[in-house]
Amino acid sequence: MDLLRSLPLGLYLEQPVTWLHRLDPRVKLFWLGSFLLTPILANSYWRVGTAAMLFFITILARIPARAWRQQMGFLLLLSFMTLTIATLSPDGLNVAIQPRRPTTAQIIEFANKDRIANPDNPDNADNQAESPEPTAIELAQPTNYKYILFKAGSINITRRSFDLGVRISTLIFTYIYSPVIFLLVTAPEEITAGLTSIAMPLKRLRIPVVEITLTLTLALRFFPLVLEEMQNLYRAIHTRAINWKKLGIRRSIDVWLILVERLINNLFIRADQTASSMKVRGFTTPNTHRVRWNFLKLKARDYWLIGLLAVFWGLRFWIGNEF
Repeated sequence: MDLLRSLPLGLYLEQPVTWLHRLDPRVKLFWLGSFLLTPILANSYWRVGTAAMLFFITILARIPARAWRQQMGFLLLLSFMTLTIATLSPDGLNVAIQPRRPTTAQIIEFANKDRIANPDNPDNADNQAESPEPTAIELAQPTNYKYILFKAGSINITRRSFDLGVRISTLIFTYIYSPVIFLLVTAPEEITAGLTSIAMPLKRLRIPVVEITLTLTLALRFFPLVLEEMQNLYRAIHTRAINWKKLGIRRSIDVWLILVERLINNLFIRADQTASSMKVRGFTTPNTHRVRWNFLKLKARDYWLIGLLAVFWGLRFWIGNEF
């Protein structure tokens, strides 16, 4: 088991270089924010279209299947399970509500039973002579609308439950897969450079923009180290061929606690090594050691994608509104 290959979350794909790699990180950040914001208060058609758009972008970018196939499979399985559970669950409208006052049908039924039980009652005779017995008239359905889409025994699939399942499943897919694709085609240094360029106006409000972006860079760089340490511990356990059944519950818990303690100690050692390397290079504060990011410059393809982003938001407000 290789965690760095089976779970490449937050990892940067260096080769092959696709057209997504060549885009400006600020443009990719704006598109990522759009994918995360447009599903809010949107209809089901827009949410399904957004999820499908992410899939087609992955195919058009020609990203190797080894980088996204397993994550796509897990996400599709999770989304399908969520859709199934939400669709088969009752939507709250199937609960039988007992009215406080009797309905017209109940009143007529009670009067008929009373007339049959007491045929000698003069009031019943007068009512029977004066008012004829009402007949029920079935009205035809004016449209093809059906609230219950499928019914088999106790299983009811309604429009509300199906719509809820589509909304939740597409949100899970979009909110997880879009950041994965963004981190896959954007280097950590480019992410921090783009965030620094976007958040630079906040520096006038005395917000430490450079320190925040530097912390984000270190966090993105540290995430693969965490996966590497977990992978090393797994290989160490697998090599020793521990028989967990013979250990029992108590000894197994003790072994897992030792492994967690070892993992935390290794991570602290890695963090101390990173801090020492920064001190050796003379970094103390941004005032004494200037942080140099990549020089960002918008190109023709970036302007084209900014125009497409405006069209994307226009379509969102035109056809994607829920109300």
